[in-house]
Amino acid sequence: MIMIRRMLLALLAGTAVCLVPWTVYLAHTLPDRYDTGQWRAAWVGFDVALLLCFAAGAWLGLRRRRAAVPLLSATAAMLCCDAWFDVMLGWTSAERWASVALAVFVEIPVAVVLALAARRLLSEAMPRRSVTLSDIAMREDRRYQQVTRELPAGTDEVARRTGLERADVAECLKTLQDNGFVRRDRKGNWIAIPQDLREPKPDDYEGADRERVTAFLDAKYANEVALLSWAAEHRDEFGPWSTAQRTSARLTEEEFRELDTEYRELINRYCHRRRRPAAGEKELSVRFYAFPPPETVPS
Repeated sequence: MIMIRRMLLALLAGTAVCLVPWTVYLAHTLPDRYDTGQWRAAWVGFDVALLLCFAAGAWLGLRRRRAAVPLLSATAAMLCCDAWFDVMLGWTSAERWASVALAVFVEIPVAVVLALAARRLLSEAMPRRSVTLSDIAMREDRRYQQVTRELPAGTDEVARRTGLERADVAECLKTLQDNGFVRRDRKGNWIAIPQDLREPKPDDYEGADRERVTAFLDAKYANEVALLSWAAEHRDEFGPWSTAQRTSARLTEEEFRELDTEYRELINRYCHRRRRPAAGEKELSVRFYAFPPPETVPS
């Protein structure tokens, strides 16, 4: 990935450098006027492409698909190009002020809105990283779980609900913020930030840290088994608030990675479905496990 990134940066930088003499050359050689054919086809084709970008962007954006990000960005760029050529090519015509007004009040503002929408979709993606020793330390301290369960709320309100000292709550929130788990909203309340945390690998650590990571993973899976057992015992009490699906599939490694990516995008979309709690909502425990089964499946 590092090599690909370097190659991409080199390509971008090299292209920018090459465009400098090319632009200077065009500025000195291109005529001010030029008669061309296919004028209608060029503009109609451009507008059809713009229409398709708007339609596809709307469809993907409503579903909060990550694929909407490059499409919205491309649509914004096309609108800016449309505004530029409308104004420049129509500057000597009687409709030039109409072109200017359309560019200033419609095309450019819409392009800005689309660019901001793309940025918002990109920023809403759940940060993906591996669990760190700092994360493990927070999970071992019950105060952090108490604090996060009361969000969204202000510091004083969290202290009142949990019974913890305000200084302890403020310290927990500061640590959670430093590790990307919470942030303040516009009203100053703390809100949780969903994260896509990957399991740490004990082989990446040495000595006591490796033992700590191993113990964390053992406890994690023990808690998962206990949670699933509890859910099985209380399955008749959940009403419409539970579902289960079990299947097996034969996949290549590439197909498995694609399945994993699509699942993460789906969860990300629902985690960011609303910015505020809604009436009638419930917190749900959602799990996704996929692994090769043993040769003899437990009964």
